[in-house]
Amino acid sequence: MNVFLAQLLNGLDKGGAYALIALGLTLVFGTLGVVNFAHGALFMLGCFCAVTFRYLITLETVTIDPEKLSPWGSPVEVRTPLVQNWFGDFGAVLVDYSVPISILLAIPAMLIIGIAMERGLIKHFYKRSHAEQILVTFGLAIVLQEIVRSFFGANPVPQPIPSDLRGAADIGVWFGMAAHTLTYPWWRLIYLLFSAVVIGGVFAFLQFTTFGMVVRAGMADRETVGLMGIDIDRRFTIVFGLAAVVAGVAGVMYTPLLAPNYHLGMDFLVLSFVVVVVGGMGSLPGAVAAGFLLGILQSFASMTEVKSLIPGIDQVIIYLVAVVILLVRPRGLMGRRGIMEN
Repeated sequence: MNVFLAQLLNGLDKGGAYALIALGLTLVFGTLGVVNFAHGALFMLGCFCAVTFRYLITLETVTIDPEKLSPWGSPVEVRTPLVQNWFGDFGAVLVDYSVPISILLAIPAMLIIGIAMERGLIKHFYKRSHAEQILVTFGLAIVLQEIVRSFFGANPVPQPIPSDLRGAADIGVWFGMAAHTLTYPWWRLIYLLFSAVVIGGVFAFLQFTTFGMVVRAGMADRETVGLMGIDIDRRFTIVFGLAAVVAGVAGVMYTPLLAPNYHLGMDFLVLSFVVVVVGGMGSLPGAVAAGFLLGILQSFASMTEVKSLIPGIDQVIIYLVAVVILLVRPRGLMGRRGIMEN
């Protein structure tokens, strides 16, 4: 039972990342009709927003302490982050919590990047075929990937978990089990909660705001909304920026779990597209449901007992599920009728 619960938590945690990326992809496809193969690169850029923020706040001042000598008799250099010199203990907290605080940098940065992408490139391919959209956005993803590699190098850049959030939570006690029966890392629990909050926030924004209602109407019938005098194009540009922000903040919070590297976006891109296809192209609830479902399936498939019966199943389970879903229900679990059924 404990193993089952642990694998379920692993699956929900992994599914949260899949769902966040797929949510942005589906938002773009549902509103703009664009298959955006650069969306994984936006996740990667979000990761490097966290890297950049930590680099900036850990810039150091170097002073010489004449009272401390090295083994060779020379004065010792004392390195202190600038923010710690300026703000004292609060500066030390900023350095320690650099990952979650870097969301404040990632939100405006990813919004600007998303709007620039849509206005500068994507809008010229609205009426082009999906094949052309895939080619141009895949090319853009490669360009972004190489730009990141030129600035940050090819090696992963690990990001630390805040010191207060390291270690594991004794989840078993919460459910009346004996102490230390079921433990789970704090940061993974926080990422799962963060995913749920972001997903809920996006759905609430689309469901309960005037802006969101116009966007949903535009997804259903763009021409009619345009005839009512509403500038739907401007709203869709903002939606593209919103999708970029969702991908970016998902990347920021994932950095302590997987060290950022320049090809991280490509690693998540294929998985996220599989999630979108399984959930149903253009279906936001489908993308979220499929993200968590596939995350859980992949988690259970990675168990030693399962891999001993079917070697390598954890590497292909997501694709096997996608094949079965597309054969039985081509539009996906919650896709709109007529999409991908011809």
